[in-house]
Amino acid sequence: MTRRRAAMNARAKPIRNLSRLTSEYGMVLVLLLLCGFFSAMTVSQQHPTGESAAVRLAKQLAADFRPGATVLIVARRHAEDAAFSKRLQQELAARGFDVLGAVNGEPKDARRALQQIAASGRRLDLIACTQTTSTWLVLSDVNRDFPRIGPTRLVTPQPYRWPNFLKSDNLLNIANQIAVIAIVAIGQTVVIITAGIDLSVGSLIALSAVASTLLIRDFAGAEQAGTWGMTLACLGGIALAGLIGALSGITITLFGVPPFIATLGMMLFASGVAYILSQGQSVYQVPDSFVWLGRGADLFGIPNAVVLMLALYAVAHVLMSRSVWGRYVYAVGGNREAARLSGVPVRRVILLAYVLSGALAGLGGIVMASQLKSGSPTYGQMYELYVIAAVVVGGTSLAGGEGKVLGTLIGAFIIAVIQNGMNLMNVESYTQKVVLGLVILVAVLLDRLKHGRPAADVGP
Repeated sequence: MTRRRAAMNARAKPIRNLSRLTSEYGMVLVLLLLCGFFSAMTVSQQHPTGESAAVRLAKQLAADFRPGATVLIVARRHAEDAAFSKRLQQELAARGFDVLGAVNGEPKDARRALQQIAASGRRLDLIACTQTTSTWLVLSDVNRDFPRIGPTRLVTPQPYRWPNFLKSDNLLNIANQIAVIAIVAIGQTVVIITAGIDLSVGSLIALSAVASTLLIRDFAGAEQAGTWGMTLACLGGIALAGLIGALSGITITLFGVPPFIATLGMMLFASGVAYILSQGQSVYQVPDSFVWLGRGADLFGIPNAVVLMLALYAVAHVLMSRSVWGRYVYAVGGNREAARLSGVPVRRVILLAYVLSGALAGLGGIVMASQLKSGSPTYGQMYELYVIAAVVVGGTSLAGGEGKVLGTLIGAFIIAVIQNGMNLMNVESYTQKVVLGLVILVAVLLDRLKHGRPAADVGP
């Protein structure tokens, strides 16, 4: 009997390991599969730009033409084209080519350069262009209009095939766009783990954005506001949102109002206050430096909003997995009465969860205001639904007591990847809503199946 039991345990062990692996890393696998799918579906011809295009074109010319060939470089008056032009001059000079000049401007500037070369009696072997400038009429007709310098060949960097989804700009755009939802979702995760819900976060985003920009406009110097003035104004917006969260928590813990109703009321209240404070108008009298948090990128080109988001998730992960308060949160969500009998300060834990959710919603409003360089009472509309969707897709149980903040981050990225991928595939917005709705339903159904919950008894 013992041998038989041992054999059965040995056979069951791989199944248990697979189940645990799927439970812990299933959402990561889903995210990777989605990235792979949208990468495969968005493969298209890419035209290199900037310095990478210059290096590619220089290697191409070195392989196809002899050293000493004369070259004219033609690019637009853009930062990326200027980088292309400068780097290509360096690369060609190092390979022994004779660069007669570099044009950074418009078609008329290219025509002027060609006229000067023709007047000098020099021959021009190559015109090195970007993909855009190669379409200029003055260059396409160069051998007919300037026969004295020819025959001249137009050369551009060779295109290559690559997924639009995996372009670095697109990936950074996904992370930057999801930053507000992901930040707000941290607080929502904590609330849902306590078996609650916070519907007010979308309105708190708007209220915080309006309050902070109004403080900057009226008390910190408007367009001439300094760093400290803007910082204090933003802290004021976050504090106001945290106060609204505290009111939600008090209503729930002291008066026993269901979280759905309490936060629904606060959602309407916060939205109304935002409209009253701003008189229904956007507040845009803020300095240019106000966009540093939302649009800046100081660390290896990563947007500052993304750096803030990742830092907050690291702190939240430690708080929820390593601190006493984090264990209290799980205990309250798992069984509130058992937690109370065990000495857990249930009311205090729930109250702090809603304060945290409100404050993080306020921070999300600051980030959005910084991204858009203004505050408006219309900000954050429907965000409460996207935030809850990120939490649920990330594996947090709506019944409470289970969930991880890192899972929420993955859930937020899953939603962002689906939206971005469908946009790249030109899927209409109505279809996108259908897909996102199905994703949320599937996530909830998987949660119920994972816990073996039977269907509700709805009668015959």
